[in-house]
Amino acid sequence: MVYQSFVRNRRKWLLAFIDLALLACVYLFSVVVAAFTTSSHILTPGQYLLNAVVFALCLFAARGLLRVYANVWRYTNTKAYLTMVAADILGGLAAAFFTWLLRPVVYMGIWQSASIVAMFNVLSLTSRFVYQQYYRHMNVSEMEWNKIGVAIVGAGQVGALLAEELACSSASHYRPICYIDKDQEKVGSRIAGLKVYHEDEKIIETLKGMPVQEIFIALPSIDSATTQHLYDFYSRTGCKIKLYDFPFSDRQNTWAGERRVIRELKIEDLLFRHSVEVNDATTRDFYRDRVVLVTGGGGSIGSELCRQVAKCNPKRIVVFDNYENNAYSIQQELLRKYGSELDLVVEIGSVQDPDRLDAVFSHYRPQIVFHAAAHKHVPLMEHSSCEAVKNNVFGTYNTANAAEKYGVEKFILISTDKAVNPTNIMGATKRMCEMIIQCRTDSATAFSAVRFGNVLGSNGSVIPLFQKQIEKGGPVTVTDKRITRYFMTIPEASQLVMQAGAMARRGELFVLNMGKPVKILELAENMIRLSGMRPYEDIDIVEIGLRPGEKLYEELLIKTEKLDKTENEMIFIERDTPLQRDEVERRLVRLHNAVQQGRTKLEAGEVRRAMKAVVPSFRDPDEVNGAVAIAE
Repeated sequence: MVYQSFVRNRRKWLLAFIDLALLACVYLFSVVVAAFTTSSHILTPGQYLLNAVVFALCLFAARGLLRVYANVWRYTNTKAYLTMVAADILGGLAAAFFTWLLRPVVYMGIWQSASIVAMFNVLSLTSRFVYQQYYRHMNVSEMEWNKIGVAIVGAGQVGALLAEELACSSASHYRPICYIDKDQEKVGSRIAGLKVYHEDEKIIETLKGMPVQEIFIALPSIDSATTQHLYDFYSRTGCKIKLYDFPFSDRQNTWAGERRVIRELKIEDLLFRHSVEVNDATTRDFYRDRVVLVTGGGGSIGSELCRQVAKCNPKRIVVFDNYENNAYSIQQELLRKYGSELDLVVEIGSVQDPDRLDAVFSHYRPQIVFHAAAHKHVPLMEHSSCEAVKNNVFGTYNTANAAEKYGVEKFILISTDKAVNPTNIMGATKRMCEMIIQCRTDSATAFSAVRFGNVLGSNGSVIPLFQKQIEKGGPVTVTDKRITRYFMTIPEASQLVMQAGAMARRGELFVLNMGKPVKILELAENMIRLSGMRPYEDIDIVEIGLRPGEKLYEELLIKTEKLDKTENEMIFIERDTPLQRDEVERRLVRLHNAVQQGRTKLEAGEVRRAMKAVVPSFRDPDEVNGAVAIAE
């Protein structure tokens, strides 16, 4: 065991042995000088030996206490050097104190003691510095020049640390070439041997003439506007742009304890909308010690709701989903993270089955229900309209009835911007779901709906499709180059839904602020650039025509003159007069009859006609898109 420990730490022992040899040389030199200096305290050989032992024990104990030998000196930084200085000062003071206590036996005088510590420290620091420079020199070989040349945007502390890390690490695939900064005081100077260039229009051509293949943005903090500006500006060089930043995670989890890494720009950076942390203490307290049921709990939004709720210390989370693979995936993820600390159960079943819902609700008695189960793929639901109505409309109806029957406190429906003046069956079914929820203002259960647009990276969304097309070499397909969409990250949307649920009182239709709409063509172009290729040259973008039921644009969600504000500037409440229950029931009967008539057909015109009757705002996409074309 002792031998294995020695082998494992042989580098530390070797350094300590070298330092001991340096201390012996310094001490011997000091003794020789003392012999020719009448002002020095002259000791006997035995006293000198005892004095040397005291000094060695104090100095090396201080270095051990401050973990000087834990540093890997070929990659070290200023902090490590300062730690060695501090350790030797501490050790020297301790040695001076103990030798003074033993005076006059081993006391040689304060100045001679100080000179020994100072010389030992200087020699130790010099040995480390020489070793570090030798290591760097040995690594500047032919392989070093074959590394990827990078320019670092930001000549401050963050940029300097990045350059040092790239230059010192033999595992690095990058070679820093220069800095770029706006600070005129730094421009023209050199930091760690690298020249600082001014960030102006000339820098683009300057970089094109340098061996730079990638550009790293290394700024202490960077907002969305700065990210967009720097990405657009440096993309003109043809270089790949990366960030020296913290790993991108949901903004609920701050980056405490994490270190910066070189990472690709994420889609979140690309859209230049950073997630907002909204899961505050009040929201967390609302879900603490509650039984929360999530229908569609294995889906994109449902699974993220489970993750966010799990952070709030709920009494129990019930995942209800018809697709066992997704349910199993989120179950295993949460069990790995929380283990026995989280009471998590998974129930497989369909919201179309009232008996299964009744069994689940009666057994677990949930206090809060997030209803995220739905068919959401627009073209597929255009073709399978009966299934869309059965799952979305009557699934919501069944779940809402079960919630009322078993005294659920709050029921939150996950809706979509496609429910606003819908042009497709999916959007129309979600609008009908909103009506089912809004009409229950007389219920003991607080029913509310939350409406928002597209979420980044969700199943079936455009972004994963573009990524796969780029990986295969293209072409990237857009249905229409004029199309715009709203985007939000899945964690942000889920946290806003949770906060809306906490503030829900009765029948509200919450609308999330989705920010600015994104042009899908520009999204495709930027995704191609982020992959290191050029749109229309390396990868083409092809227009394939609008899909069935697809709009050129989604309705602008935030019209403040028609919406009421809440305490959260990201959440509004639409002023919408709900229908009476009996009117909603009559519309549901009409839909049910249409579904029964079309249940044996692949294409059920009866269902589409019934949806237009029960959702008056449902219009044909040609009518809406044609109006846009005329306006343009």
